[in-house]
Amino acid sequence: MTDNRTPKGLTPLLICTVMFCMGAYFTFAAVQGDYGIFKRVQIESEIDVLSAELAELESEVANMRNKTRRLSDDYLDLDLLDVQAREVLGMMRMDEVIIQ
Repeated sequence: MTDNRTPKGLTPLLICTVMFCMGAYFTFAAVQGDYGIFKRVQIESEIDVLSAELAELESEVANMRNKTRRLSDDYLDLDLLDVQAREVLGMMRMDEVIIQ
């Protein structure tokens, strides 16, 4: 006669419990882990913010390149030179009046 001391219903219950715990862990990791859904949403929002900042900086760089080209030796814009001299040096013409 064989005497099995483990109850027959304990093994399937233990397997189901382990499987449930593993499933819960992987679900948690898929939602909140380092590569989870919440992290992906956060990264996508950072991409949007940084893309807007990049576009603003590219516009500023293009504006500065335009001004640099207009003040170069090859192409001199006298109006821009006049504006820059007034801003930097604080100069004005003889016929102008300053109102403060």
